[in-house]
Amino acid sequence: MQKLAIQGGTPLHGEVFISGAKNAALPIMCASLLSAEPLQLNNIPDLHDVSTMRKLLQQMGVAIDLQGELMTLHGAGVNKLEAPYDMVKTMRASVLVLGPLVARFGEARVSLPGGCAIGSRPVDLHIKGLQAMGAQISIEHGYIHAQAKRLKGARIFFDIVSVTGTENLMMAATLAEGVTVLENAAREPEVVDLANCLISMGANISGAGTDMISITGVEKLHGAEHRILPDRIESGTFLVAAAATGGSITLRNTSADILDTVIEKLGEAGAKLRVEADTIHLEMHKRPQAVNLRTAPYPAFPTDMQAQFMALNAIAEGSAMMVETIFENRFMHVQELRRLGAQIDVEGNTAVVRGMPRLEGAAVMATDLRASASLVIAGLVAQGETVIDRIYHLDRGYAHIEAKLSQLGASIRRLK
Repeated sequence: MQKLAIQGGTPLHGEVFISGAKNAALPIMCASLLSAEPLQLNNIPDLHDVSTMRKLLQQMGVAIDLQGELMTLHGAGVNKLEAPYDMVKTMRASVLVLGPLVARFGEARVSLPGGCAIGSRPVDLHIKGLQAMGAQISIEHGYIHAQAKRLKGARIFFDIVSVTGTENLMMAATLAEGVTVLENAAREPEVVDLANCLISMGANISGAGTDMISITGVEKLHGAEHRILPDRIESGTFLVAAAATGGSITLRNTSADILDTVIEKLGEAGAKLRVEADTIHLEMHKRPQAVNLRTAPYPAFPTDMQAQFMALNAIAEGSAMMVETIFENRFMHVQELRRLGAQIDVEGNTAVVRGMPRLEGAAVMATDLRASASLVIAGLVAQGETVIDRIYHLDRGYAHIEAKLSQLGASIRRLK
């Protein structure tokens, strides 16, 4: 089991290049199942989840060539219409093969994902949507078995906003007969990026980025080239780390347009930010001010940045109230932050954080992807050494994080 050891107390300085977005790359890789022609993707991040998705698609018969950040996927040889449990249990995004397989091949067998540490993320929205489009679906031995000669356009309303639900049904609808309208659809930039890729493959989609997406099905999709958008959560994590340590950093290959609420909250905390086309510069010359926040679906404050801001609030001046409305169990990092000296009280979905002048290094354990990021930030500001265990969570969503932080002057090393 690998760990990260961090010697805290050094402000971050310098510049860092942001990788492509994990949450855009995974669904877009699945879009390769919709066509027999090659899909060429640029700005692919070097992440464990991307590697898992690659293995899953290769197991189905997709030919994949990876050269650095350039990935070419060729779906002409798909011959296995199944996503097995051993793949799906490690990465819930595997369920995104369901819509494309049923749309192009008329059948799919995909394992139910099982539990998730941060809370339930039901796939019933995916199933109901495909049923509305005419698919026959049964659950057998822990697998979703879906069949349809050809999917039919339908009007589908999401009871709750679901990013993967929106993505799965949008992909399925590209090859369906007639028009599909997704209401109360997710508006995340990653959904828009998938729509842009599908449009470049010949799909007829309008409304992506709003809560109503309309898709007119076509007979077939063709090959395309597409560049994955920058990772807004990686961008936000580095900005918070610089603000917490009192540093000065420049992010390259990023986009401020998809980070509005995060940039606004960093401004409230006292950071000075300068934004250019694909660059964000942040400077922090004083102790941060505590900031209240409430997570909600995009364009509101992202749940994936809640843990990082909790680490910032832990050393800020004043107290902050943080409300989590997306996942019911997303405060698991609280116990670990307390081990470093953070003063945090939790009641239901609300955490009250009282800022302390300093944190102290200790041994801690990562419980999920974004929780690990909060522990890294806390470790960067804590006095002495912090050792973070179970960092495989971190490798799922942050490409070479210790190398990038070292480049910014952090004292951080990976222990095997």
